[in-house]
Amino acid sequence: MTQEYARSAPVPAMPAPPAVNVFLKLLPITLAVFIGFLTIGMQLPVLPLHLHDTLGMGTLVVGLVIGSQFAAALLSRSWAGNFADLRGPKRAVGLGLLVAAGSGVVYLASLAFVAAPVTSVWLLLLGRVLLALGESLIATGALGWAIGLVGPGNAGKVMVWIGIAMFGAYALGAPVGVMVNARWGFSGIAAATICIPWLALAAISGVRAVAPTATRRTPFYTVLGAVWGPGLGLALSSVGFGLITAFIALLFAARDWGDSSLAFTAFGAAFIVARIFFGHLPDRIGGARVALVSVAIEALGQCLIWGADTASGAYLGAALTGFGYSLAFPGFGVEAVRRAPPRTRSLAMGAYVAFLDIALGVTSPLAGVLAGVWGIASVYLAGAVAAALALIVALRLMTTPPSGAGRDQNRNGAQ
Repeated sequence: MTQEYARSAPVPAMPAPPAVNVFLKLLPITLAVFIGFLTIGMQLPVLPLHLHDTLGMGTLVVGLVIGSQFAAALLSRSWAGNFADLRGPKRAVGLGLLVAAGSGVVYLASLAFVAAPVTSVWLLLLGRVLLALGESLIATGALGWAIGLVGPGNAGKVMVWIGIAMFGAYALGAPVGVMVNARWGFSGIAAATICIPWLALAAISGVRAVAPTATRRTPFYTVLGAVWGPGLGLALSSVGFGLITAFIALLFAARDWGDSSLAFTAFGAAFIVARIFFGHLPDRIGGARVALVSVAIEALGQCLIWGADTASGAYLGAALTGFGYSLAFPGFGVEAVRRAPPRTRSLAMGAYVAFLDIALGVTSPLAGVLAGVWGIASVYLAGAVAAALALIVALRLMTTPPSGAGRDQNRNGAQ
């Protein structure tokens, strides 16, 4: 009876750490995520062109290969989340970095079969699957680890800084990838994918681990049900991001606008600016309210890309998309944390991010079909429609408070 009471009794709330302490505690993990995701960012403008120009694949195959990473990440979220909860999130991040490095080895192997494009594409698919597993472990583990260090009351700040690391890596990685590809070709991208994750391992080597939060495996569907509303908002708001990663390089090539890497940089720079200046808002005024405004800005950005007749218009559209999507992720994410049981912290974050995987895994191949029929620019009109639907989800969340364990967790974290 005593043990049962101890399990059910509320845990006394701990005061939230000062903002500077939150930043310093998150810094090594943020740096590791940035370095790890740099390998993904370097591939964004290069891999679609490698598939299209070097291997002669059409837009549907490009969409399938790019989307395969997100589909594989979706399938691995449950395992990655339970691994982090049961074995510890620091161990999950370390394993993810090693697996990501292994994907580079497969990329190198694919270059031996350029004369047999189908075989090369299959190897690239395998590399994307490995990269997806690594990304799933890194992102899920980092979010659970960081929240464990600074407390659920700072969940919004965690998502802000981890998101800055992820999308800052996309912004910097894109032009770096173009430069590496120009000098060493796709083999340089593969070599960088092998080497860079080791730097991230060094960054987290001295960071204190947090204890596992679970003693037994939790069914994924139980947590998925708690976060499905915010997750749906994340999925719809992520469509625009997926369209930029998969098709902006092909749009620039089709319009003879030159180097597309600046579009990734515009997206990433606006993303970071929004997080730095407005990243405190989801914790302060509520995630759903922030998400509502954010997805409206994102929809405008997608419309600008759709209607752009110059590269400058596309750059502006990418920047607005990045600015809006920047706070949609933590906005909906704070709502997910409020609704999830605290003992399944990493799994809940994995379930939430799984909706991102669903969106990106489905978006790329469907947009590939749409681009083949109506032209590449048409996919961004579809992105605007998806962002408008995310606005409806945000309105719904504003009128639906969390219940049960999620409500109790939110109350304790706010005290």
